[in-house]
Amino acid sequence: MWVDFKKGSINYEESGTGDVLVLLHGFTESLGIWHDFAKILSKKYRIILIDLPGHGKTSVFDEIHTMEFMADTVKAVLDKLSIANAVMIGHSMGGYVSLAFARKYPRLLKGMGLFHSTSLADTDETKEAREKAIEVIKSSHSRFLLSFIPDLFAPESREIYKNEIQLLIDEANNMDPRAIIAAQLGMKERGSTLDVLINAPYPVMFIAGQKDTRIPFENIWVQMALTEIAHALILRNVGHMGYIEAKLQTLNFVDNFTKSCYEVL
Repeated sequence: MWVDFKKGSINYEESGTGDVLVLLHGFTESLGIWHDFAKILSKKYRIILIDLPGHGKTSVFDEIHTMEFMADTVKAVLDKLSIANAVMIGHSMGGYVSLAFARKYPRLLKGMGLFHSTSLADTDETKEAREKAIEVIKSSHSRFLLSFIPDLFAPESREIYKNEIQLLIDEANNMDPRAIIAAQLGMKERGSTLDVLINAPYPVMFIAGQKDTRIPFENIWVQMALTEIAHALILRNVGHMGYIEAKLQTLNFVDNFTKSCYEVL
């Protein structure tokens, strides 16, 4: 299904009925990463999956896709569906978008989840790494993806999930390199959203992997302490891809978190 937005369109999928759960994918992913979750969770909730700008089937809109712009595309989908309240959970970049959404549209949220994500801005080192990545992408986005995606998994998981890794690489290879760069620039420019956690009147979920090379799980403890109502799942032998590396654990945690959000508020 589609929503017209500015000079392009946003792709989304909807399934189930009841309380709303919005699931947002991460960088170089698509809404398809949530299909297994949606198959189960749609028996209890109204599930909304969205391709973020430049990802999946959604248009590339500009040279940079800020997290705020991506949040506006999510809002456009919710507006079309007349959704006034939702729990929103984002994987990695999708978490950044959720935080941007929470800052712009706080009254629409019943709960928010950071699935291998953070409210902290990029460090100078991370910004420099993004600039180097952009240069590689300009030369060969396929070469970038071949090194980037396997590194998202814990070392001991890479052989176990080699088929899943290849599927992620194949899908990401279909992306327009401009979209990959636009997202990198948007992530690089994002500021801290710690204030969103501090002021959140709703529950906030944290899922972190102890072997995540992208989001150090130590940082999550600090963010949890700032949140009035925090739900946390720390995964011992998992990297950045818990929805694959620990599917059952994370699925159940998302289910229980969503249920609690609608019970609390």
